[in-house]
Amino acid sequence: MMNKKDLFDSVGGMEQQIGEFYKQLGALKKGLAELLEENNSLKLENAHLRKLLALSKGRLDEGAGGNQALKTKEERLSVIGEGYDNLARLYQEGFHICNLQFGSPRKEGDCMFCLSFLNKNK
Repeated sequence: MMNKKDLFDSVGGMEQQIGEFYKQLGALKKGLAELLEENNSLKLENAHLRKLLALSKGRLDEGAGGNQALKTKEERLSVIGEGYDNLARLYQEGFHICNLQFGSPRKEGDCMFCLSFLNKNK
């Protein structure tokens, strides 16, 4: 049977180990948040580049037709609508879309700046 001092020392050692694990967990959580933010940013950039590529291919294929300017305007309006939808989706996934903290994870519920931005663009 362990004496009281050994038992106290053992509990103290476990407490120190738990503290170290907690620090490591915090570092992992921070790294994961950064990776998720970067991944989301890259997904948005990739989608944007695909749309631009599709638009430029469409313009090259059309040639110099008279309907090209009209289609370009319609495409622009479509892209704006999709952009708003992407921002709304990002907000629903838990990321800021306001200019103050864009792309960072929302930690404490709703952000009044993000909501203001979403309501302004409706």
